[in-house]
Amino acid sequence: KEFQVDLFNYSKIKLSVAMRKNQHDFVAFSKTKSSIRKRIETAISQLNGEFLIQINLAKTFQGLATRIASKISAFTMIQYLNFFVFKRKLNKIKVNFG
Repeated sequence: KEFQVDLFNYSKIKLSVAMRKNQHDFVAFSKTKSSIRKRIETAISQLNGEFLIQINLAKTFQGLATRIASKISAFTMIQYLNFFVFKRKLNKIKVNFG
């Protein structure tokens, strides 16, 4: 709760959560926000599942930064190849290139 207050006071950012239909004072979440949220959650899930983003055995900060940067770069390259070269959907990273 304190983090939300500090975030709002410092940057004027308000955190919002999608409500369920059975909650009191239900307000529908916009479709644009929902699609952006879904894309971000999918990307984070794929980074964790495919590239094991949570497992880093680096001993220095520079090593940690290098490993994370290489994993994100590989993920971005796969998305680029899928979308522009192979004309597939953006987040299909487990499809074989053969």
